[in-house]
Amino acid sequence: MLSETRRAHLLDIAHESIRHGIEHGTPLAVHPEPADPVLHNAGASFVTLHENGRLRGCIGSLQAWRPLLEDVAENAFSAAFRDPRFPPLDASELPRIDLDISLLGPAEPVTFRSEQDLLQQLRPGVDGLILEDGLHRGTFLPSVWESLPEPQQFLQQLKRKAGLAPDHWSDQLKVSRYTTESFSRPH
Repeated sequence: MLSETRRAHLLDIAHESIRHGIEHGTPLAVHPEPADPVLHNAGASFVTLHENGRLRGCIGSLQAWRPLLEDVAENAFSAAFRDPRFPPLDASELPRIDLDISLLGPAEPVTFRSEQDLLQQLRPGVDGLILEDGLHRGTFLPSVWESLPEPQQFLQQLKRKAGLAPDHWSDQLKVSRYTTESFSRPH
């Protein structure tokens, strides 16, 4: 768990990266302080934007490969300006944007023999899932359980997000789970 000070710092960086994007068209360049190894070490994050309670953008990293502070700044910019489901954020929207950050723990493969076996292993409200089958891939953060509380519905919608039919099943299907530490700042 991050301290409240580090959480607030990450939320500030995300907000500033979006503001920088509006003003300059690029993400905020951050240089993590080596004195704070938590924010300097590699970390994976998702940044989610909501406007008036509705999704307005969500982009993230599934694997830790760059400093956490940099990952948050880049993903905040991408959620605001590069999510293909939405037009780029406009300056007039910024005062109505709620900002959520989810820090991802390491993904662990789930071993299952059937869809029913997989469904029985899911932990609603806890697990984020990564589903892969060939070139198809999708993920849902644990927060998605709030709108899709039933495991079967959760899995069907994740398959759709990955570009598969809701009833798709194959022996090549891979599923990994991860947990998150999430925190937010309303507008």
